[in-house]
Amino acid sequence: MALYELFSHPAERGYRAGLCSKAALFLLLATALTYLPPLLVAFRSHGFWLKRSNYEEQPTVRFQHQVLLVALLGPERGGFLAWSTFPAFNRLQGDHLRVPLVSAREEDRNQDGKMDMLHFKLELPLQSTEHVLGVQLILTFSYQLHRMSTFVMQSMAFLQSSFAIPGSQLYVNGDLRLQQKQPLSYSGLDVRYNVSVINGTSPFARDYDLTHILAAYQERNVTTILTDASPFWLVGRAAEAPFVINAVIRYPMEVISYLPGFWEMIKFAWIQYVSILLIFLWVFERIKRFVFQNQVVTTIPVTAVPPGELYKEHVS
Repeated sequence: MALYELFSHPAERGYRAGLCSKAALFLLLATALTYLPPLLVAFRSHGFWLKRSNYEEQPTVRFQHQVLLVALLGPERGGFLAWSTFPAFNRLQGDHLRVPLVSAREEDRNQDGKMDMLHFKLELPLQSTEHVLGVQLILTFSYQLHRMSTFVMQSMAFLQSSFAIPGSQLYVNGDLRLQQKQPLSYSGLDVRYNVSVINGTSPFARDYDLTHILAAYQERNVTTILTDASPFWLVGRAAEAPFVINAVIRYPMEVISYLPGFWEMIKFAWIQYVSILLIFLWVFERIKRFVFQNQVVTTIPVTAVPPGELYKEHVS
């Protein structure tokens, strides 16, 4: 009757030598060369420690219904009209104050509980002799992030546009984008910028100066800016018609930069180290097998006896 191999297993063989022998010294050196070089290679390849990471989040943005408007008039130099939602600012304007009609509506398009865009419209009444050549507009927002750390701030969108020809309407369609000079923390509560962009209670004109407001805002490490606005200037205003500002501001998904925590850094470093270590383990395992099998260093080969065989010999 023909016989077939149904099962096989490798025979284990050990190699014995003293702790002060060449074989022990070789094994110590091989172990060191197996585990240390992968660590050095991973570290020297730059990026071993994860210093900054990113994630995506849809921010929670709400328009605060705070507005500051300056409309530049022409052709005379220095002519302007101004208005804001801050009574102290309005009192400082004197004859330059002109109250517009303002409407604002936020929209949640995907019904996820977070607003996706703002529809803003401002109608500034003008006399027949008044012509608008430029606009400076500030809108303020409440801006929050919650996925990693809880980040809360009050931010703004600044719009500035001027043309040589008097206009009847300014149309803007842009994104309110987050701008970071430094990454956020991976956990905790961050409310360092949860202060008003405009000090609406101040009686001093300097606190409402656009240069002062923008300079103080740019000192922040985290801000929002209006991007891809592409202002569209319409001309041909009727004699008694108001000057109209139509703005559509979207709140897009953001890529947030943050400082990773300890365990995230360890996980990232461990993946890099192990991926290189596996190669060294494979190489040095074959080197050690060659050295001991061919007796490059003197040892005493011993065939390992399975535990079951030892038990049988003991019983017999």
